[in-house]
Amino acid sequence: MRAVIRVMSIALLVAPMYAQQSDQAPDPSAAPAAHKATAQLKLPPSKIAPKVPLTPRERAVQLLNRFTYGPRPGDVEKVLTLGADKWFEQQLNPAAIDDSALNKRLADYPTLNLSPEKALTVFPDRGVIQQVVDGKRPFPADDPRLQSVYDVQVYKLQQEQEKIRHTDQPAPTDEEIATQKKIDQATAARIAGELFALPKKERMAALNAMPVPDRIAFAGNAPGDQRNILNNDFSPRERETLFAMQGGVGSSYRIYDELAQARILRSVLSERQLQEVMTDFWFNHFNVFFSKDSDQWYTAAFERDAIRPHALGKFRDILLATAESPAMMVYLDNWLSIGPKSVANGVDPKNPNSKPGNHGLNENYGREVMELHTVGVNGGYTQADVTHLSAILTGWGVDRPNQGGPFLFDPKKHEPGPKDWFGYTIDDQGKILAGPQPTFPPALGNVPDGMKQGLAALTLLANAPQTAHFISFMLAQRFVDDEPPPAVVDKMTATYLSTDGDIKAVLRAMIQSPEFNSHRYFRNKVKMPNEFLASAFRATATDPQNPGALVNLLANALGQPLYKKLEPTGYYVTADHWMNTQALLARLNFADQLTHNHFANQKFDASRVLALSLMTDRDANIAYREFAKARPIDVSTPVPGTPNSGQDVALRVLEGSLIGGEISSATSAFIHSQMAEQTTANSTDTLNLLTALLLGSPEFQLR
Repeated sequence: MRAVIRVMSIALLVAPMYAQQSDQAPDPSAAPAAHKATAQLKLPPSKIAPKVPLTPRERAVQLLNRFTYGPRPGDVEKVLTLGADKWFEQQLNPAAIDDSALNKRLADYPTLNLSPEKALTVFPDRGVIQQVVDGKRPFPADDPRLQSVYDVQVYKLQQEQEKIRHTDQPAPTDEEIATQKKIDQATAARIAGELFALPKKERMAALNAMPVPDRIAFAGNAPGDQRNILNNDFSPRERETLFAMQGGVGSSYRIYDELAQARILRSVLSERQLQEVMTDFWFNHFNVFFSKDSDQWYTAAFERDAIRPHALGKFRDILLATAESPAMMVYLDNWLSIGPKSVANGVDPKNPNSKPGNHGLNENYGREVMELHTVGVNGGYTQADVTHLSAILTGWGVDRPNQGGPFLFDPKKHEPGPKDWFGYTIDDQGKILAGPQPTFPPALGNVPDGMKQGLAALTLLANAPQTAHFISFMLAQRFVDDEPPPAVVDKMTATYLSTDGDIKAVLRAMIQSPEFNSHRYFRNKVKMPNEFLASAFRATATDPQNPGALVNLLANALGQPLYKKLEPTGYYVTADHWMNTQALLARLNFADQLTHNHFANQKFDASRVLALSLMTDRDANIAYREFAKARPIDVSTPVPGTPNSGQDVALRVLEGSLIGGEISSATSAFIHSQMAEQTTANSTDTLNLLTALLLGSPEFQLR
């Protein structure tokens, strides 16, 4: 109860900071409609004049706050030693950064590297299992572990169908269900004992050789402690086998579990932080919804193959990569789009009297690729341009989408002939027959006619001045301010146009601008929920031992389920969408649970956080040594009437490490009031509470 009262009190303290309406009316031309803030919110004013440049230390903090998921203890000193610009250049070249520690953790998630077709085979959905039952799909014969999964899944589906065929039979009573549960638990305990008696390398083969009902009983009823020990001893593939035997028919949900948990681990542990932040930015920009039809097995490949490799490349490359991704074609229904005069719609090009069928265009992708991906809603296009671009992009689709097939251009679905679009006339060979010739002509390559038309159109969009401005605005809104200064956007736009949309060059222009390096835009961006969680783990150097629990927290309490934003806009990045009393209370509850070792068995050590802060943060070390000259430090016992108590020193050390600067007088007063109410004299409890209060402070919500 005390913890709830404490976090509610903090919410009451923090919420008003984000609830004030701006006196200034929003400029309707400042942002695309799809990304406008519904309310302009004021953040705490800086104590320093807004135009004063950042000090070298503040600039290091600024870069770490914006282009990582938050600094770890010692990161600021490392950036200062290396040089801020040199550090940024290193981050711009992620391939040269060793990320072996993260890769070792990611080895537990083998589906990350599978093709969609293989992922669907390893984690079949109900449709695949039904095909096996119907004899339309063979059992996997070359992998005993996978065959064991199919044995279990087929057995479960046949049991379901058997019940449906015998609906006249009475349903089992509660007593019968309880009796069967006890039998299954006893079976699971017996099997666990048998497996423990075997060498680790022989256990999975032994399990797979058991009768199917025994495998099901073990997978669903193994005692928790025994299951955890066996899981730790299994290889990643063996764990996947066991997971795929759990639950009902179909196990494709495991693909999501691995993808989302890997995202958590990457954001916290990766040394290639800029690449991770930009991967998040571009996935959000080119959003797809994991649960849309077959995107459940295409989304992992979308991020892996279309987003991540191009996150710091040329914009045209990432635009084309997403356009040729099955995930995007499925999400925005372009694979269903058929040209009205195409062969697929019954038109015979050799017979002028042939009549078309009932198929037609689907304009979803044609609209969103202009409105959200390139020129923006104010980019100067018309509804006719949307329709004509949709015709240009007919034939772009997916081969066997329900079986995880690849991207496919189908010329029979393509609407033939030249198209007038966005001030251009483009033929099926991709030649621009009318309109201004592009500075960077499309590289059409060895692709079919018809598809060349789409490549030319997408290249023209990538090279458009409107796209340069829109992308620059979106980057500045994410990394500078909710209402980015026009001077920064203009500078980034000019850089985009002069470098053929080089994302690295645009980012350099941003961080070298006077605005980015001024106090006006220092610690003024509210963290999105995923940024808050990752920064809490990074700031405290805490290893995320249960990423699945963090995935659930994001989805259920913090309002940001990974890969599951239904609308193509992606998640909004402005403060008004994330700062309210309920959202803050959820964040503060998490901070309290984490620091008191009450979150999903996550281990947390506040004394280690304090020690790391002293060892790695120069300012914290100076503060500690100055006070140590006067009296011994005991963080559990404040000195009455003395501002420099042991608790105060610990607070100064931790705020320097966790916040990267001073907290406000209001936050400090509130923290002191909470510490004064503490009833325990245990120094560990004191440090836990101090850390929780700082992680829940308004200053920690900002980056």
